[in-house]
Amino acid sequence: MADTRDHEISVEQQHLDRAYRRLLEKIDEAEFLMRDAAKLGHVGTPGALAERDAQVHRAGVHLNRLNNEFEDFVFGRIDLLAGKDGKKGPDGAYTAVEVAENAIGPDNTADIAETLHIGRIGVLDTDYSPLVIDWRAPAAAPFYRSTPVAPGRVVRRRVIRSKGRRVLGVEDDLMRPELTAFLGGTPLPAVGDGALMAALGRSRGHSMHDIVASIQAEQDLVIRAPAASVTLVEGGPGTGKTAVALHRAAYLLYQDRRRYAGGILIVSPTPLLVAYTEGVLPSLGEEGQVAIRALGDLADDAAGPGGASAYDSPAVARVKGSARMGGVLRRAARGALELPVAGAFPGTDQSEANGQLTLAAPGRPTAPPERLRVVAFGRRVELGPEVLKSVRRTALSGSGPINYLRPRARRLLLDALWERSGGADRHNDPELAAELRSAFDEDITSEDSFTEFLDAWWPELKPRRVLAAMASERRLGRWSRRVLDQGEVRRVARSLRRLDPETGAGPLSVHDVALLDELHAVLGAPARPKRPRAYDALAELTGVEELMPQREESRRERAERLAAERTEYAHVIVDEAQDLTPMQWRMVGRRGRHATWTVVGDPAQSSWPDPEEAAAARDEALGTRPRRRFTLTVNYRNPAEVAAVANQVLALAMPGTEPPRAVRSTGLAPRYVVAADHGGLAASVRAETERLLGEVEGTIGVVVAMNRRGEAARWLADLGPRVVALGSLEAKGLEYDATLVAAPAEIAEESVVGLRVLYVALTRATQRLTVVAGDRDAPDETGVPDLLRD
Repeated sequence: MADTRDHEISVEQQHLDRAYRRLLEKIDEAEFLMRDAAKLGHVGTPGALAERDAQVHRAGVHLNRLNNEFEDFVFGRIDLLAGKDGKKGPDGAYTAVEVAENAIGPDNTADIAETLHIGRIGVLDTDYSPLVIDWRAPAAAPFYRSTPVAPGRVVRRRVIRSKGRRVLGVEDDLMRPELTAFLGGTPLPAVGDGALMAALGRSRGHSMHDIVASIQAEQDLVIRAPAASVTLVEGGPGTGKTAVALHRAAYLLYQDRRRYAGGILIVSPTPLLVAYTEGVLPSLGEEGQVAIRALGDLADDAAGPGGASAYDSPAVARVKGSARMGGVLRRAARGALELPVAGAFPGTDQSEANGQLTLAAPGRPTAPPERLRVVAFGRRVELGPEVLKSVRRTALSGSGPINYLRPRARRLLLDALWERSGGADRHNDPELAAELRSAFDEDITSEDSFTEFLDAWWPELKPRRVLAAMASERRLGRWSRRVLDQGEVRRVARSLRRLDPETGAGPLSVHDVALLDELHAVLGAPARPKRPRAYDALAELTGVEELMPQREESRRERAERLAAERTEYAHVIVDEAQDLTPMQWRMVGRRGRHATWTVVGDPAQSSWPDPEEAAAARDEALGTRPRRRFTLTVNYRNPAEVAAVANQVLALAMPGTEPPRAVRSTGLAPRYVVAADHGGLAASVRAETERLLGEVEGTIGVVVAMNRRGEAARWLADLGPRVVALGSLEAKGLEYDATLVAAPAEIAEESVVGLRVLYVALTRATQRLTVVAGDRDAPDETGVPDLLRD
């Protein structure tokens, strides 16, 4: 399998190199046209100058487009049967949709008649044959529309993952797995799930063909389901939920590009699954259309590549994920107005000397001022603590984010000062009274002391600083009274002590990110300043704009800009939805208020202990949109031998749950090892991993309890890139050729839903499973842990 993958990557690399050579030739041609057009200016006639300007403009636009699409511009391939007609389109590709009558032989064999590579722009070779088909061209439509139920001429669809000019990987889908196809006289290879479907489809016996047909039919129904609602997809491990959801994104975007121009958001539970997802879903030619985010990367300020990746302990995560935290955060946001503020403004330590206010030292945190003193109508006007509390209470009674209520608070302060000054009694004439009030407000607000007071009394609140303020047990206890108990307060507060108390800087956990996003909504963010337009002195002097196009933003720059600007999407896909906490559902829901949705998950794999609370939050996020429900029932990832072990745990975790049907058998029974027999868990895990490296050609996932992640990484650090050490919660949605599960009892006991998490760990293998029993596993004489026995 590894040899096949490497060979196919090299094949795609050769084609990509050829396309790049042709692209460089096209760039040289565009540059030549620009130089040639510039020579027309030497003629000096008005007609020659106009022609020069027009040619330079056209050549410049073409050159800009070629340069901007230069990186990662080939992302797909389709291998096609012969069509009914031999007509070619303007891009050199055949336009036939239906298969020719003699394309498939009576022995179910066929020759590939045409191969098309799909990319961001079209590229023809010197003979005008297509090297790359523009993804918008009609010839590229089968790449998005073909499914196993309605394959058309497509035999194999391939996603090509590259970085710069280097092909990193390929992933195949077989639209006709029962067919033996030949390319240049050689059997058509398949990589990834396509290879597995090929093996299934070509197995002997009618029953296996029936099973393959059921897989295809189930998945096709989901991919083509109408989008004007919520599509809910359930299915156990290995049923292809993630792949189906991703192909649905491609299908919807290509079918109705205008409708989904607002973008598609794909939410994955972990950065590891994001990396896998990015390899399966091809770019659709325009960056910014599809955003793939981990839950730890959804909120602003979730610093670091991929966002937050740390995990809280199960007890802390359960509190932070609960819907109760919404009320706690609203109280915390209001209470944060009373936090000490760093800077030079009057604080509670202010003193009065010779009638002047003495300010706190610059940068020193000071408590909000308790009095406001101004001079009006020749005398001092003061608002004391009780009045200020009343003003703040009234301001906070308004709707809207707290930072947006500052103008309301400012106005209420002026109203209180005006009333205290007696200004309302100075004129009976409404017009004169209005003029006096306007002058009063202008005088007060122009004083530095008033501005400094407002900055200290109602500062602009930052979400990270409010979150960091919750690290004080006393403060959090006050803000969460009658919501969290004392133990919960202590655990949450201590988990937040890693944040700087003044700035909020520091590492976040995955569950912190949802709290941070909630605070963004509660506080509100100031409007971003507009970027000033660069000053063009030449244009100012001459009044003539240069016809030569300026450098356009690159794809990467455009993607980053769109990602930064977009806060809501036209379609939202939630992968592994059963793991989202109520607070995470609130976070995702804000990004899809007007969206259609695809939600995929499996209750049996849920790591959240209160499914009813999560379901309520999910329903709130989805709103009143109608639901369409689908269930995937066929497990084509795990061999029956591996599935049987996992199903033992499923029966303990969720009694009565029907597991998906495993449709293949390898004859390889899972291997059981007792750690004590080999010098401890570390030595056993390493020895068994080395054994697996010799038994499989692909990847090996070593799954341990979350608190052993760092240890496991050190045990296996020098075994090469085929070995991945990961915590139990990180395994969700991933698959490996072989999986080693270490100390299953530790995984089962690390939370109240540990058995479900263990079930997930045991269902990651496509070929082999090894279980290493630890101290608490109580293995029998054959090494089988207690949890895995019949």
